[in-house]
Amino acid sequence: MTAPGSGRGPQRRQILMMGGVAVAAGSLAAAGGSTAYAQTARRGSKWDKTFPRNPKVDHRKVSFRNRLGIELVADLYSPKRLRGRARALIVGHPFGGVKEQTSGLYAQTMAERGFVTLAFDASYNGESGGRPRHIASLETFVEDFSAAVDYLGTRSYVARDRIGVVGVCASGGFSLSAAQIDPRLKAVATVSMYDMGRAYRDGQGYAPVPSEKNSVEERKRALAEAAEQRWAEFDGGEVRYGGGSAVPLKPSQQAAADEFAAYYATPRGQHPRSHPLTLTSLGAIANFMPLAQIELTAPRPLLFIAGEKAHSRYYSEHAYAKAPDPRELHIVPGAGHVDLYDKVDLIPWGKLTSFFDKHL
Repeated sequence: MTAPGSGRGPQRRQILMMGGVAVAAGSLAAAGGSTAYAQTARRGSKWDKTFPRNPKVDHRKVSFRNRLGIELVADLYSPKRLRGRARALIVGHPFGGVKEQTSGLYAQTMAERGFVTLAFDASYNGESGGRPRHIASLETFVEDFSAAVDYLGTRSYVARDRIGVVGVCASGGFSLSAAQIDPRLKAVATVSMYDMGRAYRDGQGYAPVPSEKNSVEERKRALAEAAEQRWAEFDGGEVRYGGGSAVPLKPSQQAAADEFAAYYATPRGQHPRSHPLTLTSLGAIANFMPLAQIELTAPRPLLFIAGEKAHSRYYSEHAYAKAPDPRELHIVPGAGHVDLYDKVDLIPWGKLTSFFDKHL
């Protein structure tokens, strides 16, 4: 196994093929079993985030169940001096990430700005429940956002008609999908949005270059590999993670992999519970179409935030073009995709705050 951040070997392949999901090399080496990351101690007081604790914000761990009966574990952040019923924000993490990374940073920062915020681990991942571990069930990931509304809207200190959502990377697509079927989400902001279904159909999402999109035959090869793996695992074989090896990488995909590795595979963003998702998840991911009913979000406001230099910028632009009014597209000068995960000097906190101040 190569060292974190080297950009070579099987780790790089897993970073690339899971839409930006990666962990440190040591964690990948331990990923032979399907429950490798499910057994970390919970409810502890130790600060285990990739960002520093903010003394101006209260934090506690909570749990609740989604409609499928899966227990979701979340970090709840709130201003130190909370009076009356507060506005609330749900924050969703990138694909295969955990609440201790990007989504927690956003939740803590927005709590300092006056919101009650909730950063949760998606079902089957992180500290949340669900088996088998580390699968991608995109219908369930969408449901998790509605479950978070259930929880926040029944808290005595939250104004249930003033709940919004921030979806980062893949959670941008999941939160948009949730808003289409759950009118209780009153305002949606996406950051570095990924449409994971299109990502897998077009070429793992790193190919705004038309000539580097997957052909129909390449899609079929990738799906066939994932289908064969289902037989292997049904017979008791070893679980495989990542997007497989049936389709060769293209130059733009390699460039994006290096960008993701700079976050997930280094101390900057690595976390022991952040983990690539299973190869057998590929079919469910490729079938996901989060913009299918985007007209149903109206008249609730949508904000799409993307980096000027982000390889994923076209997802936000495409969603903005399809979305009904009121909608807004905000491009962050000089920023790449992963820059908006944790570079606090580039993340447009003022824009997020003013958007939710206006609409919640």
